[in-house]
Amino acid sequence: MKKDLLEQAYGAMRHDLRRTVLTMLGMAWGIATVVLLLAYGEGFGRAIENIFESFGAKAVGVYPGRTSQQAGGNKAGMQIKFTQEDIEMLRNVAPLIRHVSRQLQKDSTVQNGARTFTFPVQGVDPAIQEIWNLDMDDGRFLNDEDNIEHGHVAVLASEAKDKLFSGMNALGETVRLNGVSFQVIGVAHPRMQEGDNDINRVVYIPYNSMDVLQDTHHIGGIWLDFEGLEHEKLTKTIRESLAAAHSFKPDDQRAVFIFDAQKQLDQFNIISMGLKILLAFIGTITLGIGGVGLMNIMLVSVTQRTREIGVEKALGATRHHILFQFLAEAMVITAVGGVLGIILSYVISFSVGSLTLYSAMASHAEAGDIRLIVAPKTLLVATIILAVVGVASGMFPAVRAANLDPIEALRYE
Repeated sequence: MKKDLLEQAYGAMRHDLRRTVLTMLGMAWGIATVVLLLAYGEGFGRAIENIFESFGAKAVGVYPGRTSQQAGGNKAGMQIKFTQEDIEMLRNVAPLIRHVSRQLQKDSTVQNGARTFTFPVQGVDPAIQEIWNLDMDDGRFLNDEDNIEHGHVAVLASEAKDKLFSGMNALGETVRLNGVSFQVIGVAHPRMQEGDNDINRVVYIPYNSMDVLQDTHHIGGIWLDFEGLEHEKLTKTIRESLAAAHSFKPDDQRAVFIFDAQKQLDQFNIISMGLKILLAFIGTITLGIGGVGLMNIMLVSVTQRTREIGVEKALGATRHHILFQFLAEAMVITAVGGVLGIILSYVISFSVGSLTLYSAMASHAEAGDIRLIVAPKTLLVATIILAVVGVASGMFPAVRAANLDPIEALRYE
């Protein structure tokens, strides 16, 4: 039965091949539009994720501020100061924390021979490499031994290395930080840098070695990352614990500033989802235009084959047989057009490559550009939309054919 329906559908389509081909091309263009729009939405979401991954998608930064509310007998305006005890306390109260690093920054004079620049020098713990997702171009990053020994070793960010050493090798060479000698043990890979941000001009040294530049008793900031997805619970625990330790109210937002990269990413993901839904809607409307063309062609086919339908009914064909016969024709046209459209979308996506997004605003940000990603999920959604449009477009002509009165159909000229 299925074989007969397909043979009848094939024969009917061959009867007016040019009309069939044009209808298929309309469906192909419609589904290609749907796939490419969905691929753009998927590529946009992936680009946003890449931007956050480059800085550490699960990084949480905690910086001290001043209280804005009176609490526990302390007046508003009290300066919050972090110490090593806060690090230990956070490790105990927040088991989801994976890595923790202290951070202290000081703009310093950095020299290599006659070359002198003012760069931010950051005292950090080795765990910052995992937290910030720092990659190395040459050498190694800081380790625990460097910290324990207060080692005078430094890792240069990419632009700092270029300015200090130009095209020369930096590993093993010595730079002077405010007159103190440090040996270069590594060069970091360039990070996404927007505007005049100093992120690629940083000099990283062990936190304990920062004591030659300034007092390290009070920590400038705390960076950490975590396991799982409960970032809101984690940041709430951090704020409440620090509030208890430093006698300020947990709802005092100015006392402690917490940067939560995952929260920012979640907000962008909501925007990405809204964009995907909008693009899917636009693509569906475009495909619907092709569906209207298919419906029109099928209605013409029903009119031209009215007498044939009457003969089939006179020979015993049921309403369901006629219905499925015309619906099969519509679905075959839809399926072939869909395959052609998907092939076209792959060709276009590979030809286009990447579309400028973040690289227009930042350097070293090619990973933040949009690539048209025809993912399996995209094909699944596009196929569902295609099937719905195909059935909707073919059902009305098929029902009209199935409901024809056999006697009136035989009389039709």
